[in-house]
Amino acid sequence: MTGENPVLVVRDLHKHFAGGSRLRGGRHTVRAVDGVDLTIAPGEVLGLVGESGSGKSTVGRCIARLETPTSGTVELLGRDVSRISRREMRPVRRDVHVVFQDPYSSLNPRMTVGQIVGEPLRQHGEGERRDRTRRVGEMLERVGLREQMRTRYPHELSGGQRQRVALARALVLGPRLLVADEPVSALDVSVQASILNLFLDLQRDLGFSCLFITHDLSVVEFISDRIAVMYLGRIVETARRETLFADPQHPYTQALLSAAPVPDPADVRRRERIVLSGDLPSPSDPPSGCRFHTRCPVAIDRCATDNPPLTGVTAPDHPVACHLVTAESGRPRVAAP
Repeated sequence: MTGENPVLVVRDLHKHFAGGSRLRGGRHTVRAVDGVDLTIAPGEVLGLVGESGSGKSTVGRCIARLETPTSGTVELLGRDVSRISRREMRPVRRDVHVVFQDPYSSLNPRMTVGQIVGEPLRQHGEGERRDRTRRVGEMLERVGLREQMRTRYPHELSGGQRQRVALARALVLGPRLLVADEPVSALDVSVQASILNLFLDLQRDLGFSCLFITHDLSVVEFISDRIAVMYLGRIVETARRETLFADPQHPYTQALLSAAPVPDPADVRRRERIVLSGDLPSPSDPPSGCRFHTRCPVAIDRCATDNPPLTGVTAPDHPVACHLVTAESGRPRVAAP
């Protein structure tokens, strides 16, 4: 974190959805996000990682105001945007853009590449037509696409080329914050590498901050400055990338890292594999206390009744939500079964 004011501050964010129907046993509330705190500094990439269904994408959608939070605040550049109207949000959207998981479904099939990338400029009244054309060409060149691509349609492009177009569209206005929601998970591995390298080059050159949402630990280790681990609607651990991978504190983080693929077979044989029991509980009926206690191999009685706060017990910049993490004993050691 730098001494500058943060680009994004999220406090006690909640997003609940109505689920079920009266014909099928009645209505219920799905607690997709249930008390999330995040901070992103200028020029920082924060990786948000967790299992599918943990609420990562919903956090990103609330930050970009594609969803309205149930409660809590989302401060973008010092302004709370969690409750403002669509009309008030319109100028704010210059500073926050989204790159979605599927580049094909996120691009308008009726528009050419040039029209897609230039649409944000047109919507926000940026410059004359000739100026917009020039800026689109410069942005296409930045993301590695030839000028001839300008007249092509999305169906004429490969998956990697489509994601480059999506990046160009998201960055053409020079936003301060980019929300990248699984931007490489739909691509081949070789294409993933080129897109991630491009992303890092763009981030270094343009200086934008980013919330990078993924379930791939190798990707989040490569791309992120800090990492937040999410489980069933809540953040359970946040730390610098190097710290998290070298010394994970929360039992859930330890289990995630033990499941990550390792290229060296010798390392695979040496390390302990932590296998969690059961499935991710339903967000419509989350467990009491610590939400991870139903699957945690070292849970104690207190875990079932008291919700642990996210606090920096062992280090101020490494907050963990676990009753078993103390300043004296450090992290709980989870043994493989």
